[in-house]
This record gives sequence, structure tokens and C-alpha cells, in this order.
Amino acid sequence: MYTMDLSEHSIDDLQRFVGQNDENLHIIEKAYDVSFFLRASTLKWEEDANTQEIQDVVNACFDCIDVQKKLESQDVHYLISLAKHHQLSHFHPSQRKAIGQTKTGKIIYPKTLGQARFCNALYHNDIIFATGVAGTGKTYLAVVYAVSQLKREKIKRIILTRPAVEAGESLGFLPGDMKEKVDPYLRPLYDALYEMLGQETVERYLEKQIIEIAPLAFMRGRTLNDAVVILDEAQNTTQSQMKMFLTRMGQHSQLIINGDVSQIDLIKKSDSGLRQACQILKGISGIAIVQLSKYDVVRHPLVQKIIERYEEIEK
Repeated sequence: MYTMDLSEHSIDDLQRFVGQNDENLHIIEKAYDVSFFLRASTLKWEEDANTQEIQDVVNACFDCIDVQKKLESQDVHYLISLAKHHQLSHFHPSQRKAIGQTKTGKIIYPKTLGQARFCNALYHNDIIFATGVAGTGKTYLAVVYAVSQLKREKIKRIILTRPAVEAGESLGFLPGDMKEKVDPYLRPLYDALYEMLGQETVERYLEKQIIEIAPLAFMRGRTLNDAVVILDEAQNTTQSQMKMFLTRMGQHSQLIINGDVSQIDLIKKSDSGLRQACQILKGISGIAIVQLSKYDVVRHPLVQKIIERYEEIEK
């Protein structure tokens, strides 16, 4: 029986580690096929080949609690995933600095190493490319960052855009005026804004054009000053569209370009402006290219497994 002394941690932190209804403990038990016995400040389990790895995961959990003052089940799943892929030594909770705060007061942290690199790039570059599969938090973190910059009066407005390309469907076939045609494509952006600012504030900012949401075609001919400009679903831009967008950048502005190159809806995938830009703009000072992986997925743990299976088929 292996014994791990947790007496250096407070009762509150022990409760956070265990989780509601012992949820966090059960996650680790299931991952390593062990049974925990927690008495007072001592954690015991049958010693086996995974003992050191389990101990490392437990210590990493408390490191998270020290920084975040909480431990979510999603955090535990992620730490176990890192440990199983021999990446846990690269994990430092101090990298997960708060990036913003929701309307209800919830502090938003990057949850993974990839997200931490993305957030760090946001604070140190004028143009940031973030590529990765769905669920890695690209859009959400970009909006959180943009809103935090607006609140701190670092910028005067937020501009959100994306190409109106969805699985070959044309806007012309959709009912309604331009706003009604475009809004469904921009729903993830609206959702993030509502969480950060509330619906009333978002609508007021839209009226005053403090926040602007528009299809990519509306960017042509403009110079975008004093703004954070987020281009979402950038894998569906053509090469000429991407060049047009990048050259719209004005004074005191920042461009954030997000996309998933595994989900290109263009007829010729090789035409993707995101793919080309990430290849030809490497190494330029002030431009960061951050690649998020399946290990940065922060949706349900099954999503990562689903992505892995589809990758196997595609290979």
C-alpha cells in the first residue's frame, strides 16, 4: 500500500482536490484502475507501476488549486492526459494566468499548455494566428482577450469577422436581410460576447459600433485602427481574402486569426489563405503562429477521443 502525505495542504484545498461527491478522485481512480483511501490528510492506494505517475498527477492537481483556488474535473482529465503522454513535466500552473472575467465575475484562465501559449502570444504580438481542431478555445479566448482590452481602454472597438462559407452553402439561398443571413455564421462570437458583457451591453455596443460584427467581404477597402480584429474560421478564406484582411491593419490594432485546417470547406483545400499565411509568415517579428492540438480540447473528454479516431481514419 502506497501512502501519500497531504498534510501540507489546507482542509479547503483537500476538499477542492477531492471534488463534489469525490468526483475528482474517481476520475484518477478510473484512469489508473486503482482505489483510493483518503483518511484525514493521508491518501493511500495499492502500489503498482503507475504509482509515480499518480503521485505526479495528484501534485499537479494541488499546483492548479494553488493558482486557481479551484479544481474542475476538466483540469483533472487534462493533467492525466499530459501524464500519460509524458508531458506533465512541461506543465506549470503559473503559465495559466487569468485572461479575463465574465459578467458574473468568473475568472477565465487558459486551461491547457497550448492555450497558455496562445494567451501569452496575444500579449506580445500584433498579429496572432491560432490553428487547431474544434474545442481548443481559439474563438472564446480571443473574444475574452479582446473584451478585456476594451474594458482597460487599450482599444476603442472590437471587430469580429469570418468568411461566409459553410460546407459550400451560399448566403444568397438563405432568407432575410444581410444581418439575418450572416448572424447564424457568427453565433459562436455572439455567445462569447454575451458571456463576457451581457446581452444588453453587447446590443448597446453594436448600436454604437464599439463592437462590429460583419462578414469578411465587408473588410475590403477599410483601414482598421485602435481595434482588436478577430477573423474566425479563417481556414475558409481564400489566399486573396487573407492578403486583403492582413493588409487592413491600422495603427494601434491587433489581428487575431483563428482556424482549423482540418475543416476547410473550400472546393480546393489548397486555396486556403490560412494555410498559406502560416507557411509564408513564419519568423516575422510581431507575428505569432500558435498551433493547438487535440490535447488542448476543453470540451467533454470524449471529444479528444473522437478526434483521435477520426485522425486514424484520415491517415
